[in-house]
Amino acid sequence: MSETIFSKIIRREIPADIIYEDDLALAFKDIAPQAPIHILVIPKKPLPQLSAAESEDHALMGH
Repeated sequence: MSETIFSKIIRREIPADIIYEDDLALAFKDIAPQAPIHILVIPKKPLPQLSAAESEDHALMGH
């Protein structure tokens, strides 16, 4: 999988206003919000598409 801006945010290579983090996901404020509250929640495990999720990703999908 190619390098993404999201993987750089997870590794703290790019600054972000992180509001929540656990072992599965990271949530941060959008830098160009389209609503008064605009938060991005991303999985820490790279998944190129939902159909690539496997059975061990069950907890992540319901997170």
